Amino acid sequence: MQTKIFAPALIAALLAGAAFAADKPVAVVNGVAIPQAQMDYILKQLAERGAKDSPELRAKIREDLITNEVVAQEAAKKGLSKDADVQIEATMAQQNVLLKAFVQNFQKTNVVSDETLRAEYDKLKAQMPSKEYKSRHILVETEKEANDVIAALKKGKKFEDLAKEKSKDPGSKANGGDLGWAVPTNFVKEFGDALAKLSKGQVTPAPVKTQYGFHIIKLDDVRQPQGPAFDEVKAGIQQQMQGQELNKVIADLRAKAKVE
Repeated sequence: MQTKIFAPALIAALLAGAAFAADKPVAVVNGVAIPQAQMDYILKQLAERGAKDSPELRAKIREDLITNEVVAQEAAKKGLSKDADVQIEATMAQQNVLLKAFVQNFQKTNVVSDETLRAEYDKLKAQMPSKEYKSRHILVETEKEANDVIAALKKGKKFEDLAKEKSKDPGSKANGGDLGWAVPTNFVKEFGDALAKLSKGQVTPAPVKTQYGFHIIKLDDVRQPQGPAFDEVKAGIQQQMQGQELNKVIADLRAKAKVE
């Protein structure tokens, strides 16, 4: 298993206030101890991604840490730790770590209650459209072609067959003009308005003109949208609401900050 190479000693040395527990080191490289805390941190990160702790994994991590330390020491000998770009990158790395820690701490300490989440779920559910429509269409270039299709339908020709034969819409033509389930607002206004006026099984009596051409629309079915269950979207709502609150906190911090 490939392990991620984390910040080498060169970067760690530049991070203000960086400290590790005084425990038995993983290894000592040229007199410099690699603390066990680094090993534990990497194991924790890998475990969160599904990796299983094992002697082989620990051995691989140890080798990577030693390699990092060897290279970092050599870079320090060459004076790279004094390089302006390296120092800027180290400062920004520390800032990013703190930003991540701030967000994680906020999420842990600002958990939204199930009651509030349920209320938000009900609010979102109430905003859902009352109906979904399963429709088909035949798209042609001219009004004359559209009227010819309508005439053929009146003579008993199947809508699906005409769609496969005449429609210019490559996305639905092969499926007999099938557009699946959708709400009228998913379509351009002229199409959506015409669709909403149809009854189940009905075809538009006249061609519907849009920016794409002329449509003959058939409504196959209508249903009440079910929407996902609360448990399916609970985590997403939690994340969204926490994100909104976090943005408010950050905006407040910005407003109070003295920026010159």
